Amino acid sequence: VQLQASGGGLVQPGGSRRLSCVATNTFFTLNTYAWYRQAPGRQRELVASITGGLTGGGRTEYGDSVKGRFTISKDNNKTTLYLQMNSLKSEDSGTYYCHMKNPRGAMWWGQGTQVTVSS
Repeated sequence: VQLQASGGGLVQPGGSRRLSCVATNTFFTLNTYAWYRQAPGRQRELVASITGGLTGGGRTEYGDSVKGRFTISKDNNKTTLYLQMNSLKSEDSGTYYCHMKNPRGAMWWGQGTQVTVSS
């Protein structure tokens, strides 16, 4: 199993960015996928997760700090996880990691993509 995250970069406050994470060698539909982030000097925190469902569906959960601004989704056909980030703030800066857990509880991490929100 491999998770390849991309889409990070420099964004101005109030701007938007979409992160992608391509999963390979895994049965996509049954897994739980998530985005975590980690800022320098801080613990890694859950941003959003999505479980089950067809493309465009699934049960989602969000961290309190991103509710209403971020949207997690997945495309089962493309085996790709997305994180649409809107109304970005400086405190959203950090390295974003995609994460996968299969029904047996085994977990994998992607390599991380850096998001910097700054003017």
